[in-house]
Amino acid sequence: MPRPPASPNPAPARMPAAASTLLHHSDMRLADAVQQRLLEVAHRRTLNRGEALFHKGSSPDALFGVVSGSLRVSVVAPGGREAVIAMLEPGHWFGEVSLLVGRERVYDTCAVVATEMAVIAAADFHRIVADHPDVHMAFTKLVCLRLRQALAWIDDVILMPLSVRLARRLLALDEQVPGAAHGGSVFLGVSQEDLSFMLGVSRQSVNRQLKLWEDDDTLRIRYRGIELLSRAQLEQHAAAPT
Repeated sequence: MPRPPASPNPAPARMPAAASTLLHHSDMRLADAVQQRLLEVAHRRTLNRGEALFHKGSSPDALFGVVSGSLRVSVVAPGGREAVIAMLEPGHWFGEVSLLVGRERVYDTCAVVATEMAVIAAADFHRIVADHPDVHMAFTKLVCLRLRQALAWIDDVILMPLSVRLARRLLALDEQVPGAAHGGSVFLGVSQEDLSFMLGVSRQSVNRQLKLWEDDDTLRIRYRGIELLSRAQLEQHAAAPT
């Protein structure tokens, strides 16, 4: 699959006051006090739909946070097949591992829709981590949570049928949506093709399973997305078979 060119680095613009509000919180996101400290030194960067933020192999020069929009994280095999690792929604900070170990990026990122980023230069990130133990601990916890999540997904691939793996991936995406815990239907901005790449199966297999869940009113298939109608039913589908 051809890669879109990474966008040139425009002159950074300081995060305006309106954009410096705290990003949404969840277990995979940073505490409000840590986010505030980061946003105080962050600059704004805007990506158009389909525009690359960085490619695999690029130098680690910044930490990133998603303020609005959505990013697609993927890797491309030598034969051209793409595997989607994650979809990053508002509130997610990323890029810290490459900064901490001083190694090149290991995946590609591009904007799914028009996306606004908070960008922290590498030098500022290292200074904050060195000067503030709470920030250092926050990123240590974040890296550990991501490792735990990755190991759980590996277990799923080895042990669980497609229906369970798909349900669990949709639940993970649901947890990234701000306000999802308040009830009601939730739109997950992920296509069936993206889901197939994430799970390493065909799009047709994903479509067949989603249609079964449409029949029992768990969800609705929408254009380039899934409308989750019942998280409780999806949690039942995600339960490991006995």
